[in-house]
Amino acid sequence: MLFPLQKQYNMTYRKLLLTTSAVLSMGVAMAQPAKIQVIHNCADRAADTVDIWVNGPTTTKLENVPFRTATAYLSLNAGVYNIGIAPKTSTVVTDTFYNLNASLAANGKYVAVAGGIESATGYNPTPPLRISVFATARETAANGANTDLLIMHGSTDAPTVDVRSGTSTLVNDIAFGSFSSYVELPTADYKVRITTNTGATTVQTYSAPLQTLGLGGKSIVVLASGFLNPANNSNGPAFGLYVALPTGGALVPLPTTTAEVFARVQAIHNCADKAGDSVDVYLNGTKIADNFAFRTATEFLDVPAKTPINVGIALKNSTSVADTFYNLNATLDSGGRYILTANGIESPTGYSPNPAFRLSVFGPARELGSNSVNTDLLVMHGSTDAPAVDVRSGSSVLVNDIAFGNYSSYLSLPTSNYTISITDATGATTVKSYSAPLQTLALQGQAITVLASGFLTPANNSNGAAFGLYVALPTGGALVPLPTATTSINNVAAKGLAFSIAPNPANNTISINGMDVNSNVNITVTDISGRVVKSVNNTGAQINISDLNSGVYFLRADNGVEQGVQRFVKL
Repeated sequence: MLFPLQKQYNMTYRKLLLTTSAVLSMGVAMAQPAKIQVIHNCADRAADTVDIWVNGPTTTKLENVPFRTATAYLSLNAGVYNIGIAPKTSTVVTDTFYNLNASLAANGKYVAVAGGIESATGYNPTPPLRISVFATARETAANGANTDLLIMHGSTDAPTVDVRSGTSTLVNDIAFGSFSSYVELPTADYKVRITTNTGATTVQTYSAPLQTLGLGGKSIVVLASGFLNPANNSNGPAFGLYVALPTGGALVPLPTTTAEVFARVQAIHNCADKAGDSVDVYLNGTKIADNFAFRTATEFLDVPAKTPINVGIALKNSTSVADTFYNLNATLDSGGRYILTANGIESPTGYSPNPAFRLSVFGPARELGSNSVNTDLLVMHGSTDAPAVDVRSGSSVLVNDIAFGNYSSYLSLPTSNYTISITDATGATTVKSYSAPLQTLALQGQAITVLASGFLTPANNSNGAAFGLYVALPTGGALVPLPTATTSINNVAAKGLAFSIAPNPANNTISINGMDVNSNVNITVTDISGRVVKSVNNTGAQINISDLNSGVYFLRADNGVEQGVQRFVKL
């Protein structure tokens, strides 16, 4: 048995065919008609069945259209139409209680979806009844091997969401009343999940059996329909995903299914080696990031969990996974969150020191702060020629003795504007100070990663990027530089015991100037990792450094009362 609206459609279509034949018989060229599909997706119980009037150059009444029903594509003469919704007992077009004027162009194709709430009470929230129109609709797929999906968010109490399948985001940040662009998928059977707009939480997972349903070469509309919380909405129909076929009829529900197992991973490119200024990233042999730039982060991405994965890094413009120069094998926890930071040096020459390229992994990571009033900071030491350092704010030690390649634990700070100082591992010398305007940047409730990035001595590192502190946001994008405060990195102000080192850089011998050197002074030299490489007493004014490798060192003087630290470079 045909639906009433299908009968009405058939009658209307036959009338249009007769009219078209009459015009053509008179030798008058006639433009192709406009086409429109109308879908009833208003979950308000008061509108469970409605009449829909399409009134313009011609008038079409679609009678007793049930909730979650679609018409076939109706052929209408081009022109301006008033699309109205009326009670199911309507007799004339003036019975409509909602109206939308729409201009339908010749040869144009449209999808019109009724949604929202008409009732004054009993629903929360209550976005008003509306008809949302999508132009440039399709009756068939653009490619016969694919199925084209137009996704429409029609659930009044659902938030802005993402639509994901596997590791791919099909639709990003779609809000109630909005359409996506067409998603063109090879015709196969998929699992599709609805997540929060950050992707951090899966709302529900559905089976989308495009191949099983024989939808190859078809174009369909997938609608979010019903209520996440029926109890707050007059016990109306529950949330689900439904498909409108181009031939119309009752919407086809997509069945729920078991959730796929994923972890969430953010990748940060912090390798300052010029050879890797941009890299390609492969996941299990598939390129997932093309020309991924230095000081850039991805958003948190879905990555298969509970199964071995391979993350490969290749230089930019690579053509296959065979081009990777670094590979990390891992098995991630289901629901786990991780941060992967690219650090180190890939080039064989031109950098001093040159710790090998690596992906430093941190977990469990955070996409949101631990509470709504603080900002959570994860600190990562990614500067190859910087020593082990402390991170301080005023008299507080935020991070103690962090060395290259390491992460801190998360710090949860009240969201305010701070000055952060990077000091040597003893805390005696401030290397550089930075402004951390957490409040100005509106980072309340957020979780961020603060990275030491670049070179203390660019001249020893192929004139690469200079040292700085940079912030990776959970949403990804270019890292945000923290502005310097007052202390220059190359003009370190000693605290307490003041002195200078000359020459600097030096080859074989350095002299200590501006300090009374006596038998009570202990001199300690550390490398960039904080390891003591030389310790001497009663030195006089000169120290032999000919036995040290080329690189950056810190000289610490301690007379038992005061301390001072200065940086120097061994050529």
